[in-house]
Amino acid sequence: MQNNTNVSAEEIARFEKLAARWWDPDGESRPLHDLNPVRSAYVAGRANLRGAKVADVGCGGGLLSEALARAGANVTAVDLGEKLIQIAKLHLFESNLQVDYRVQSSTELAEAEPASFDVVCCMELIEHVPDPAELVRDLSAMLKPGGQLFLSTLNRTPAAFGAAIVGAEYLMRLLPRGTHHYAQFLKPSEVATMLRRFDLELEDIKGLAYNPLTRNASLSSNTAVNYMLAARKAA
Repeated sequence: MQNNTNVSAEEIARFEKLAARWWDPDGESRPLHDLNPVRSAYVAGRANLRGAKVADVGCGGGLLSEALARAGANVTAVDLGEKLIQIAKLHLFESNLQVDYRVQSSTELAEAEPASFDVVCCMELIEHVPDPAELVRDLSAMLKPGGQLFLSTLNRTPAAFGAAIVGAEYLMRLLPRGTHHYAQFLKPSEVATMLRRFDLELEDIKGLAYNPLTRNASLSSNTAVNYMLAARKAA
């Protein structure tokens, strides 16, 4: 394990079990495949990615990383799941894209390359770490002044509990049971407080609507279940 305290070995092991089928759009990572175009379009719509230095923190098997690279970004992608990084690297032979994949924690990346990224993306990671504020600190530390942060997570509401845990894990079995823990979901106001603490200003927030039956995903004004936000580091 890396020299990093803000990490759950149990969470890493859970996601590493999904590594072999990460790129299967009909496998256990199906919701990620369905949501990825919406997430990548949100980032591309608010940031100039061509030639930008971009970090994808908690990159998993590289779905968003490749989308960002395809949009012209120079992507550094980090995850502590070694099997996930292996799968991500292998998929580059198929996609013919360039991504700098590393088995590295957010803290290690922030220390190695402080204030050096134009854009930092962190999708569905903050609800899986022991200390969310420490993660936000790292994300801020690796951003250039004026750089942009894009983050997605789950709201701590009854609607999110019903959709993400009861629905996705137990009824429809879209995700392995135990993927999410309701107590670790974060309200937008809580994330906004963390952002301010580390010199980040919230610029936009959108809900993510997802119908697992039709596999249709879209941006929404309803942030009750999933939401994405854009923030900017003080210049």
